[in-house]
Parts: sequence; C-alpha cells; structure tokens
Amino acid sequence: MNAGDTPIKVQQIEIDADQVGQRVDNFLVNRLKGVPKSAIYRMIRKGEVRVNKGRIKPEYKLEQGDIVRIPPARTAQRDEAPVFVGDQLKTRLEASILFEDGGLIVLNKPSGLAVHGGSGLSLGVIEALRQIRPQQKFLELVHRLDRDTSGVLLVAKKRSVLRRLHDDLREGRVEKTYMALLYGRWNGLQHRIEAPLKKFDLASGERVVRVSQEGKPSLTLFEQKRLFAQATLVEAKPVTGRTHQIRVHAQFAGHPIAGDDKYIPREQDALFREKGLKRLFLHAFRIEFDDGEGQRLRFEAPLPADLKAVLDKLP
Repeated sequence: MNAGDTPIKVQQIEIDADQVGQRVDNFLVNRLKGVPKSAIYRMIRKGEVRVNKGRIKPEYKLEQGDIVRIPPARTAQRDEAPVFVGDQLKTRLEASILFEDGGLIVLNKPSGLAVHGGSGLSLGVIEALRQIRPQQKFLELVHRLDRDTSGVLLVAKKRSVLRRLHDDLREGRVEKTYMALLYGRWNGLQHRIEAPLKKFDLASGERVVRVSQEGKPSLTLFEQKRLFAQATLVEAKPVTGRTHQIRVHAQFAGHPIAGDDKYIPREQDALFREKGLKRLFLHAFRIEFDDGEGQRLRFEAPLPADLKAVLDKLP
C-alpha cells in the first residue's frame, strides 16, 4: 500500500429491505469504491468479510437483518487530492431538483456536468449527490446523459426503485423526449430513422458511433416543432437506447445536431456558433414512466436560457 492511500476502517453494516437479494461481492464492490475487485475477493476468500460472524462465499445473497463485517481496506488516490463539492455546485444541484420523494430524485442536469466521474473526471452528478446527502444509504443513476446534454435525469434512492425502472427501460415502458436543433430545413412533420449503430475506437483513442450493418438495431422518431431558414427544431424520441443514438441518427438523416463536436462539420456548425451557441443543442425535455402503483408520471425540464437565446437569434 502506498503512503498516500486513504484507509477505510472496519464497518459493521446491517442489511435493510432495500439491499436484500444482492450478492455479497456486488454489495462490497459498490460499498468499497476505488478498492480493486481482486482485493475484495481476496478478503472474502480469507474470511475477513463476515456475515453474522460467519464466513461466506462471493455468491451469498444478503437477507434483511444480516450484519456484514467489512474489514479495513485502502483505496489508492495516486497523489490526487479528494474532490469535494463546493458551495456553488451544491446550490446548483439542489436548485436543479424537479421532484423528490422517498425513492426517487428527478434532476434537471446542467450541461457540462458529467453524470459520473471517470475518464479524467473526478466528480460527476452521482458523486456530488452522495457528498451532499451523506445520510442517504443508496443513490444510483437510473440512466445516463452525455456530459454536454442537459435535462431530465433520474436518480434512485432505493434499490427496489432502481430495479423497477431498469426493467421498465429494458421493456420500453419509459418514454424519453429530447429537444434538438438540427442543421438545415428538414421538411415533413414526422420522420422515422431506423439504422443499426456500432461503436468504433479511433486511432486517437476517441470513441465514435456510426451506422453499420454490423451494429445493434436502433430506432429514433423525430417530430418537427419549428422551421428556421437554415435549421429545424425537433422533438426526438429514442425508442432504443444506444450510445449517441439521436446524434448519429440525425447526422445519418443529413441534419446533424448543432454544436455537436463529434458529428457535425465545422462549416455547418459555424452558423450556430455565430448565434452564440457554445455547446451541444440537445436537451432531455421530458420523461414518462409508471410509478409502480398504476399511475403514469411525467416530468419536464424547460429549455435552458442559453438554448432559448440561440433560437431567438435564428432567422
């Protein structure tokens, strides 16, 4: 262990109803952020992890009332100082909450803020929320938004809510609607783009998504909302949930999204930069899903002021 490592002390955790059914290895991976999985399995194998004072195997499924002993562990920081949520970000996140109850937080995520840390980012929405709400035992992302995409984001406060919403997402029972500004006039009120998508890693290390017959089936529905001289405002509904799906399907249709540094040519994007656009014009406007008790819930995040300002300047 390195001198700069951060220690985690012995913990005695009582399993509540929200944690029932998890494998103990998965529970530990989620609990011991930054600790290598190999170290976690070694602790289980050596009997350092105990449930109700007894040894267990990695596949043991937790039951309500179980007492899990987690031994001392260390998570290497590699000379990086811990990143803490400042007052400005805390205030910004708290103000972005559209709805909250005992099982769910609905956020209007700001553009430029990643949903989670990684790829050179130490802090994202979920890490920040966990710092802001240290008393909350469980906080997990229900789904994701690209860093530059603003709008409605769901965060589960209970594992049961997370499981239900993940099932609904898989079965297509969650409806997401995005607002996007596209290059060029896309005539016609409704468009259906069905084209398979595949991820590619470029020589630079950058990952892009392209239409490919070897890709996964993907479907996006577009509805025209407003026509401009050289642009079209649309609502986009991704029926499937592929990475960069709306962005690539819009490009494939010949109308890439304004401000998209991956999928729009610079000469086309110059039109929008001249109008003050400084980021991707893609906003998660609405989400609809069942609450688990037969009621349909619907949440909307209004179009941010910076995007409205661009629309006001378009002829």
